[in-house]
Amino acid sequence: MRWFKRLIAVAVLSMSTALAGVGTTYGQEKVVRIGFQKYGKLVLLKSKVTLEGKLKAAGYKVVWTEFPSGPPLLEALNVGAIDFGNTGEAPPIFAQAAGAPIQYVAYEPPAPKGEAILVPKDSKLTSVADLKGKKVALNKGSNVHYLLVKALEKAGVKYSEIEPVFLAPADARAAFERGAVDAWVIWDPFQAAAEAATGARTLADGTGIVSNYQFYFSSKKFLESDPRIVDLVLAQLSEVDDWARSDIHAVAEQLAPAIGLPVSVVEVALKRQAYGIKPITDGVIADQQQVADAFFALGLLPKQIKISDAARRPGT
Repeated sequence: MRWFKRLIAVAVLSMSTALAGVGTTYGQEKVVRIGFQKYGKLVLLKSKVTLEGKLKAAGYKVVWTEFPSGPPLLEALNVGAIDFGNTGEAPPIFAQAAGAPIQYVAYEPPAPKGEAILVPKDSKLTSVADLKGKKVALNKGSNVHYLLVKALEKAGVKYSEIEPVFLAPADARAAFERGAVDAWVIWDPFQAAAEAATGARTLADGTGIVSNYQFYFSSKKFLESDPRIVDLVLAQLSEVDDWARSDIHAVAEQLAPAIGLPVSVVEVALKRQAYGIKPITDGVIADQQQVADAFFALGLLPKQIKISDAARRPGT
């Protein structure tokens, strides 16, 4: 797990100064600290500024912190820097294996088209099987890591037969465009942006291969201390989700400036997204357990884990 700890150390250090003053700034007032990424329902919730009023009525303030990806977000939750956040399906598995006290509290339905294995438009590669012996860029420990593992398995290629190149999205995009890698496994909206800007082709998305869930998490300590606040945040997320589902173009117009992408690109990504904020179910736990078992079998986890140990059940 050294790679995971190194990955998050820089992110946690960089945000420590900003978060160090939270307690002193708000004195004895209660605070819920939410971690978010540049794209997703939490960004919309932040932009609508409706949560602040609901939390104020409950005696809380909210502090928002942006993260570049899921692994550092969950490590921030692990060390007590945030109380709530969301990621794809792979980061929580590595976090749980590292001992992070995370609790799955909700999920979004599968969005298999929201991640894909891309190749340049003029690439001679036409199938996942053609990736054998090739360099493939991806964000280690992210949801696309599992997509790559399962897509290779389906194509009869061993994971050890490709050369993974672990890069964050921005660096991976640069490597992809200059031909330093043969393929790139990436999620939306980066996926939609690459398709629009470079004409990148899809070798495979998650359809028929992986679910590509999005999960919402609380720290165990925060959930146990005040579960009603977790429920309040989830209820507000559900309202935002309903709005997003009903007017994708309006959502794209609102998100585009913050993301730095054209409205048309964001709209493509939103149409591949799933909608509905739902309580964790036994079926979702079972699906997530398969992801964990696959990573353990590849030697990427130091121990086997039980997803059910970190899952909040409805009514608790």
